Amino acid sequence: MKEEKIIVPTSGYLMLLVFIILFLGGITAIVVLQNPWFGISVFLAIVTMFGFIMVQPNGSRVLLLFGKYVGTVKKNGFYWVNPFYTKKGISLRASNFDSERLKVNDKLGNPIMISTILVWRVQNTYKAAFDVDNYENFVRVQTDAAVRKLASMYPYDNFADEGHTEDITLRSSVNEVSEALEKEIDERLSIAGIEVLEARIGYLAYAQEIANAMLKRQQATAIVAARHKIVEGAVSMVEMALNELGKKNIVDLDDERKAAMVSNLMVILCGDKDASPVLNTGTLNQ
Repeated sequence: MKEEKIIVPTSGYLMLLVFIILFLGGITAIVVLQNPWFGISVFLAIVTMFGFIMVQPNGSRVLLLFGKYVGTVKKNGFYWVNPFYTKKGISLRASNFDSERLKVNDKLGNPIMISTILVWRVQNTYKAAFDVDNYENFVRVQTDAAVRKLASMYPYDNFADEGHTEDITLRSSVNEVSEALEKEIDERLSIAGIEVLEARIGYLAYAQEIANAMLKRQQATAIVAARHKIVEGAVSMVEMALNELGKKNIVDLDDERKAAMVSNLMVILCGDKDASPVLNTGTLNQ
């Protein structure tokens, strides 16, 4: 037997009636008839009692007879089985697993801290019971291994200044990374009959030893990008100002005065602080 076998045992209520008849009838016969042979009826009733099982909703019982797999009861209810069966309960409910924060290296070799949140449940009770030693521990170990592998496949973030322009990163590509993680974990847990319902990154950050340096780098990148936009806008505004002054013949500027005007406008538009204007009360030549 290599596959899961679903069985539906005898109703427990019918055998409960048999148990009551054997037990109470045997005791009554011993007391009234003074015949100890009716003790066999009591003994059979006690043996019968060990065959009762109760299966909760989204629960199951794996049945074995002297080491041989007999089947799995998944339908909830009250049943009676062979008293000599070994009954192992396996929950079919969805379970959450929040892994520990692991220190791993991303694709670029940067140390990062990462953890995952996994939602899983047992789909094949035979594999969960017999193909792995402890399926719950198997889930924890294989999830950690999958997270380590995933982290090494993608960079934490893009660094265009160094030529790293990956389309998928751990920080920004949440959906793509979650799909890749779910697929990787599902392949690893299929041997244990585990179905992966959801897998996603629960925690992601640079390791403590490089966190401050990477924060400064991100800030510098943001400042450079902002400065680039400011300079681009300032050049457009200066060009527009010169063109409008020329079209409307407001003032005739030679190359030297145009250069001075451009210099003043660029300083004003690109400066960090508000400019303090100086009023010229004389002529343009002063």
